[in-house]
Amino acid sequence: MRLTDLLRVSMRQVLRHRRRYLGVVLAIAFGTAGVITIITMGRQFKYNINQDLDLLGKVTVIRFRFDNEKASRFQWFRPEAAAAVSRLPGVQAVSLLGAHKAPVVWRDQRQSLTVFGVDEFFWEVNNYKPLNGALIGPEAVAGRQRVCVVGADQAEKLFGKHDVAGLFLEIHYDLYRIIGVLEEAVPDSLSQAVFVPLTTFQDRLPGAALPATLFVRCHTWDDVPFLAANVPKVVQSLQEAENLQVDVRWWVWNRTVRIAWWVEFFVHMAVGVTLVLGGVGVWNIMMAAVRSRTREIGLKKAMGAEDHDIMAQFLTESLCLSLGAAILGVAAGRLAVEIVGQVMGTRPPESLFFISVGLSLLFALVIGVGAGLYPSLQASRMNVVEATRYE
Repeated sequence: MRLTDLLRVSMRQVLRHRRRYLGVVLAIAFGTAGVITIITMGRQFKYNINQDLDLLGKVTVIRFRFDNEKASRFQWFRPEAAAAVSRLPGVQAVSLLGAHKAPVVWRDQRQSLTVFGVDEFFWEVNNYKPLNGALIGPEAVAGRQRVCVVGADQAEKLFGKHDVAGLFLEIHYDLYRIIGVLEEAVPDSLSQAVFVPLTTFQDRLPGAALPATLFVRCHTWDDVPFLAANVPKVVQSLQEAENLQVDVRWWVWNRTVRIAWWVEFFVHMAVGVTLVLGGVGVWNIMMAAVRSRTREIGLKKAMGAEDHDIMAQFLTESLCLSLGAAILGVAAGRLAVEIVGQVMGTRPPESLFFISVGLSLLFALVIGVGAGLYPSLQASRMNVVEATRYE
């Protein structure tokens, strides 16, 4: 029998018994769609989850700092070292931070407060938002502007309210325009502080410490061990790095990774079980088809069909069933990827989608061959006399 005839006959059999095959087709289709969605959107899922890990203790944020109390001389991060760190794989953002005690005056209130010099990436790295107003951006840093952001608690103490954008605050005998108030969900040390652009901080605060702290936000928790080990090496290759400390909440990281691993394991297991059940369904259906078409098999053999012809026909039917279901799953998977991409506001690389399609079709091919092989062998080995007399 020619291949085209074999395919036509097999497809006709599948379509003729489509109601019988519906459950198996849906199982394989849903499993295929799940595989495609997980592979294509998996990295983006993990990335988005990592963006919200501040609730779990800033798992993806690493703080590198010079312990200058123990150093023989003051150490700070050079701009070229920070730039080199930002180019490491797995780094989402890098931020430099300086801190200094300075006199702050509002009307008749004079206090010595911690003033932080921050760059425009500080808020992104730590996922901080303004309570009102705005935070220090790239224009303020590049223009060395005299603007500041006040912590929520400090705004309440100084002004008795949080709506203070547009007011002026005297910091070390210079007037700074307040552009915003930092949200309340921050550590107390930040909620009580004042923030100014890092460039202004270095220009206008005499004796201000240079940035001795470097924050690195990783893309995902998988990048944390690599960056914790390699950032110090990069810094040491470009400058002196005496008493460089690495602060990672390893106990939180370990717990988060363990939980995420189990969640991912059960998701993949659910998809795998769906596909396996689809394969078992194909096997059962093909066995039932062989039994119900025993007389047909006997007649075909009596008319000269060889064993390999019978085997090829049933094996092709099994492949048509599994691959047809997989193609439906590819269409459903594409739709799911588009919908999820719209919801998450992202578009994954097309290469990932095509890789997932290739793997899904390959797995469907394995299911078709594996589930249809034994029933096909059973059909091909039937005795022609017994088969033609079968009722």
